[in-house]
Amino acid sequence: MSSFDYDLFVIGGGSGGVRSARLAASMGKKVAIAEEYRFGGTCVIRGCVPKKLFVYASQFHEHFEDAAGFGWSVGASSFDWKKLIAAKDQEIARLEGLYRKGLTNAGAEQIESRAEIAGPNSVRIVKTGQIVTAERIIIAVGGEANYHKSLPGHELCISSNEAFHLEELPRKIVIAGGGYIAVEFANIFHGLGVETTLIYRGKEILSRFDQDVRRGLHQAMEAKGIRILCTDVIEEVSKTDTGVLNVRTLNNGVLEADQVMLALGRDPYTKSLGLETAGVAVNARGAIIVDQYSRTNVPSIFALGDVTDRVQLTPVAIHEAMCFIETEYKNNPTSPDHDMIATAVFSQPEIGTVGMSEEEAAKAFAEIEIYKAEFRPMKATLSGRAEKMIMKLIVNAADRKVVGAHILGHDAGEMAQLLGITLKAGCTKDDFDRTMAVHPTAAEELVTMYSPSYRVRHGERV
Repeated sequence: MSSFDYDLFVIGGGSGGVRSARLAASMGKKVAIAEEYRFGGTCVIRGCVPKKLFVYASQFHEHFEDAAGFGWSVGASSFDWKKLIAAKDQEIARLEGLYRKGLTNAGAEQIESRAEIAGPNSVRIVKTGQIVTAERIIIAVGGEANYHKSLPGHELCISSNEAFHLEELPRKIVIAGGGYIAVEFANIFHGLGVETTLIYRGKEILSRFDQDVRRGLHQAMEAKGIRILCTDVIEEVSKTDTGVLNVRTLNNGVLEADQVMLALGRDPYTKSLGLETAGVAVNARGAIIVDQYSRTNVPSIFALGDVTDRVQLTPVAIHEAMCFIETEYKNNPTSPDHDMIATAVFSQPEIGTVGMSEEEAAKAFAEIEIYKAEFRPMKATLSGRAEKMIMKLIVNAADRKVVGAHILGHDAGEMAQLLGITLKAGCTKDDFDRTMAVHPTAAEELVTMYSPSYRVRHGERV
């Protein structure tokens, strides 16, 4: 009989924590999982899921406009922010219930409290002060928004967390940041009728993405009416007597806004977690250091998901949880595969991408071939909308393997998921060329680009 209270104690009720707790409990292990806010984690409660619902809501004004080109007469329309919030809250509550139900059915104990490390095999339940023991402990607390507390007036700003719960839709908003959260929310607020300004310190938005889709999205956003200020930063935020926020910038003077949103990255949520009590090692950013099997330097303690700052994506946390189960409870050592991960930016238009960017591939291989198509999608021919799609394949010339695929346009995320399988399998450009096209679709361009647009040899375009 075990000398511990639990076989497994999970701190954090997000996707990675819930998956590991549910699977372990379904195997007959005695499991507890503690969550201080709501089960489901950032993605379900105040991240990917509500954000995608907001994206859908923000697209309807364009759908109404496009309908005329197809013979539809659409009457007057209006938008009710409070109705959207209520509908979103109802759906999030439903999803949280499913997470809880899955844990209950598996036999995992749910603890609604913050939990902190009290030793290599012990956890303190903050709400009650109780100390419990566990043979294994998983830390899956995720990350938290960086509120940039060195910024004068940061307390007047919101993060993506608060954006999901605003009482009123602002008339004007300034969003600081150039990553996917900043870009997605800039498109969301603009689509809902908010005068939107995006300010970013870099030369171009989405620094980790391929240059062509970054530039293409930038142009599309500005064409819609979103103001983008690159190579600039906010120096101070202050509030006037009338409640308007004055945003002083380095290069563009003072901007007025009803809300200022800071989307300046996320940090591992490890402060005051008690890691030092057990001697758990962290890096300079506070992320928990783990090996290939998600083990910390303390043999009984593991870490999954964003708190490790490996790849901050929900499916990655779930995959890491499943690998933990295989390794620790099924005698099948399995390390997470973080290579060739497909991802999407739910901007408008969308970005879908998998594998290397042109810049990365040019550094990795002696010669690469670039296949690129830029065209007007079929839907835009009747709607009259001036938009372009971009599709781009990166090929290693030596073995013809497709090492990167990048799409800007409608349903890019859906295409990226399927391309992820293709590239993961190691398919070559010849495999693409042998594949018949589905016509008429935008995706057919992926298999009909037979000649390279250009080559890059030893880092130089030829």
